[in-house]
Amino acid sequence: MKALVLCGGAGTRLRPITHTSAKQLVPVANKPVLFYGLEAIAAAGVTQTGIVVGDTEREIREAVGDGSRFGLDVTYLPQEVPLGLAHAVLIARDYLGDDDFVMYLGDNFIVGGISGVVDEFRRERPEAAILLTHVSEPSAFGIAELDTAGRVVGLDEKPQEPKSDLALVGVYLFTPAVHEAVRAIEPSRRGELEITDALQWLIEQGRDVRSTTISGYWKDTGNVTDMLEVNRSVLETLEPRIDGSVDEASEIIGRVRIEDGAKVFTSRVVGPAVIGAGTVIADSYVGPFTSIAEDCRIEESEIEYSIVLSRASIVGMRRIEVSLIGHHVEVTPAPRTPSVHRLVLGDHSKVQIPS
Repeated sequence: MKALVLCGGAGTRLRPITHTSAKQLVPVANKPVLFYGLEAIAAAGVTQTGIVVGDTEREIREAVGDGSRFGLDVTYLPQEVPLGLAHAVLIARDYLGDDDFVMYLGDNFIVGGISGVVDEFRRERPEAAILLTHVSEPSAFGIAELDTAGRVVGLDEKPQEPKSDLALVGVYLFTPAVHEAVRAIEPSRRGELEITDALQWLIEQGRDVRSTTISGYWKDTGNVTDMLEVNRSVLETLEPRIDGSVDEASEIIGRVRIEDGAKVFTSRVVGPAVIGAGTVIADSYVGPFTSIAEDCRIEESEIEYSIVLSRASIVGMRRIEVSLIGHHVEVTPAPRTPSVHRLVLGDHSKVQIPS
C-alpha cells in the first residue's frame, strides 16, 4: 500500500502568510501541520509516499527531504496547476501503479491517526473508503448521504442544499478502481476534477464504497481561525518540559514547554504554551494556547491564544490575542501623535476636555 499526500494548493485562505510560505508548513505547537500527517501515515505502516507539490515545491522538499526522518520513502510529484483532488490522482497514476493507496490532504489534522481505518481497509478491501464527521456548516465541505443501513449512496462537493451534515474528512482509501473513475468524470462547476464525483461514479457503477464516521478531533487548517483552534487542541496534550533557562524573577504556570536555548527573564508564562529554541521572553506575559517558534523576541508585551512564527519580534505591545504572526515580523507600538482640539465656541460656553 502507498500514500498520496496532497501539498499543491495555494492556501488562499491563509494569506498573507501563504504568500511566502506553504500552508502545510504553518506550525501547530511549533511543528508543521504536514508533519503530523506524515507521522500518522508512517504509524499506519505505510512507507512508500508520493507528495503532490505545486508552487511551494522547494519549501516542501527542504522541510521533508527524502522522508527518512519520518520512516518514509518520499517521491515528489509535480502538479503544474491544482485542478482538484481527482486531478492529483490522475497525475500520480504512474507512481501509484496498481497498488492500493491512502490519500491524505497535507493541511488536515486528525487526532488519533489513521492506523485503524487503514488496517480495516487492508482486511476488507472495498473499492473505496472515506472518513466522515459531523459539521455545523455542511455547504462548505464535500458531503456524504447515507441510507438507513449506513451505506454511502451519494456525495456532493460544497452543495448549496446539503442532504446531510456528514463532511468528508481529508483522508481517502482506494484500490486501483479509482483510476477508472477519475478518467470517467468531467470538471465540476468550479472547473476542477472532484474526488466526490469520482466516488459518486464508483457508487453508480455498483462498486463498494464504505464510510467511517469519526468522533475524534478533525480540522481542515485552511484559515487562521482553524489554525488557532488546532494549536489549542494540540497544546492541551502538551507534556511540560523546561530545557531552556528561566530566571528567579519569572513564573511558569501549568503545562509549559521551554525548548533548549530559550530564555525567560522577569516574565510570566501560563500554559499550555510552548516557547521555541533560541527565543527570548523578557518583561512579558505569555498566556494560554500560545506557540512561539524559534529565535523570536517578546519584550515588554502580552500575548495569548496566538501563533508566532520564527524570528518574529514583539516589543512594547500591551496585548495581542487571537493572532497569527509570520516569520521575521516586527511588531512595535505606533508613535504617539499630539492630541489636537479644534473648537468653535459661542459666548459664555463651558467645555471640559480630558487632559
